[in-house]
This record gives sequence, structure tokens and C-alpha cells, in this order.
Amino acid sequence: MTALFALTTSLLWGLADFGGGLLTRRTPALTVVVVSQAIAAAVLGAIVVATGAWSAAEPRLWFAFAAGLVGPIALLAFYKALALGPMGVVSPLATLSVVVPVGVGLFLGERPGLLQLAGIAVAVGGVVLAGGPQLRGAPVERRTVLLTLVAAVGFGTVFALIGEASTTVTGLYLSLFVQRLTNVAVGGAVLAVSLRRGGSALPEGGFPYRSLPALAFVGLADVAANGTYALAAQHGPVTVAAVLASLYPVVTALAARGFLSERLRAVQAAGAGLALVGTVLLATG
Repeated sequence: MTALFALTTSLLWGLADFGGGLLTRRTPALTVVVVSQAIAAAVLGAIVVATGAWSAAEPRLWFAFAAGLVGPIALLAFYKALALGPMGVVSPLATLSVVVPVGVGLFLGERPGLLQLAGIAVAVGGVVLAGGPQLRGAPVERRTVLLTLVAAVGFGTVFALIGEASTTVTGLYLSLFVQRLTNVAVGGAVLAVSLRRGGSALPEGGFPYRSLPALAFVGLADVAANGTYALAAQHGPVTVAAVLASLYPVVTALAARGFLSERLRAVQAAGAGLALVGTVLLATG
């Protein structure tokens, strides 16, 4: 079950990143984040009311609140890094986020077997290569590298926090709702500051109403991914769940290949293959 939930997480996150990337070509990134997360929060609010999940409130919700604080900051750092530096450097570096939850799992006493350790090494290497690392070219600014590492630590921290936010299904609904509300509050505050500094919140044609279905998909896919990851972490070792869930860059690359006809570079194709081998080793270990 851990492998199933974690792989579902990577699928959902990969598709959400692909959709979000397309939307940010026409709409400011902050607006995409805030609107998509607000839609997800509204849907989760309805689920919480319908299931009576309020009764599952417990101190663990602070983990969800913390994840909601860290998530938008990590995403903003990631977008800024992409704007400043080449994706061939930023994307592979961001996959280092898996180090945080794996480190937490090891600290808490998890000890993967030799086959699983091999799977972790192969899968992480495959994900980095699938991002299409830029091995040659002009040097990258230190600010770009720093922003990318901030994003990676932030993403990894969200992994670790959301895995601790609940122990029951109803509690998971409530924790995800709290996380989304916090995401919207933080993202909205950053957007307000950006507007005061002369930034833009809307594309030239006004609010993208035609993009609402896509925005809803991005927000709901992201929240569903957080939910399946929490379930994966509850059903098995965090070290395995985190690595399998981190395969989402492979999904994004394959989606770009399938929907946009983007050609995969040889290093990306090799990375996708290695990630698949690592997945098999982890699932069978």
C-alpha cells in the first residue's frame, strides 16, 4: 500500500506541476498558486463539514499549519530560481528535497534493507537525470543556487510535516484543509506585497475565467497528492514513501512529451528508466 499511495502521489504532483507550468505562461505564478489553492480549500471545507471532521481536531494540526506556512515560501523560491537560472540546473537541484523526509525517517529509527537502499540510490539518481541536468554552459549565479536549495529544503519539510499531521482519514481531511487555508493566507499576503511594489496579479486580458477548470485541477491534484503521501507515510517506511513520491519530475517530463510533443533529451530518458528500476527495487524490497 505504501508503494501504491506514494506512486499515486508522484503522478498527481507531476500532473499538477505540468498544469501549473502551463498556466504560469499566461497568468502570474502567485495568482495561479493563490487561486488554485483557494479552490482546493473550498472543496476541502465542504468535505470537512460533510464528514464532521472538525471533531478530529488535535495538536497534530500544528504540523499541517507549519506545512501551510512553508509550502508557499518554497514554491515562490522555486519560481524565482526558474526565472533567474536554467531549468536544467534548477529542476535537478530541487529534487534534493527528498533528503529531508528520508533523513527524518532514518533519525526516527527506520532502517531500509540493502535492496531498498539500492532502490533509493537508483531512483533519486534517475529523478535528477530526468530533470535534464545542464552539464555545460555559463556558470549559474549563487543566488539561483541558494533559492533552489531553499525551495528543496522547503518542499522536503512539507513532505515531513504532512506525514505527521494526522493519524485518521477524517483527521487527514481536516489537516489538509488547515494546510490549504494557511497556503492561501501566506500566498495572498505575498501577492498583496507584490501588488504594492508594482507587480501584476492578472494577465493583460483580465481574470482568466476560461482557466478556472485548469486552476481547479492543479489545486485539487496538489491537495490529493498531499493526502496520498500522508497515507503512504502512515502505511509504511517514510524513507520508501518519500523516494517514490519524489518521482513526480519524471511524470512532468513525460506529460510534456505526450501533450506538448517536447522531445526528451537522452539524459532525461535514461533518468526515467533509472527511476523505474529504482521503483521496482523499492516496491519489491
